Amino acid sequence: MYPPEIVLPMKAELTENGFQDCNTPDAVKEAMAKEGTTLMMLNSVCGCSAGTARPGVLMALHNAAHKPTQAITSFAGFDMDAVKTAREYLMPYPPSSPCIALLKDGELVHMIERHNIEGRSADMIAANLIEAFDKYCN
Repeated sequence: MYPPEIVLPMKAELTENGFQDCNTPDAVKEAMAKEGTTLMMLNSVCGCSAGTARPGVLMALHNAAHKPTQAITSFAGFDMDAVKTAREYLMPYPPSSPCIALLKDGELVHMIERHNIEGRSADMIAANLIEAFDKYCN
């Protein structure tokens, strides 16, 4: 498990911008039971999270005309049980962190896996998400 002094500032980057911190299995289940669209980011300490995933997801939320009903996050390597529960909603995709998913009424409709994040700019990730928001969040 990663130490809190490393993880908490990375969590704050999202929670200070409207993401709900789902750090328990029950918090994940409660969020996923809500109707509407859910943007889920499984956060991590890796460089692609800091360099493009977190900035890209925030850019998408700030610039999109259509936005998800809620945004939630859990932290891989820290919120272990919550991430395990969150990944149940991301099947059939294998575990990936970071990853960004869009779900509608609890069903996965769009997924960005780590290999789709690595080597991509924050602008590219934001554009990908905005396109998904336009399709599913209206």
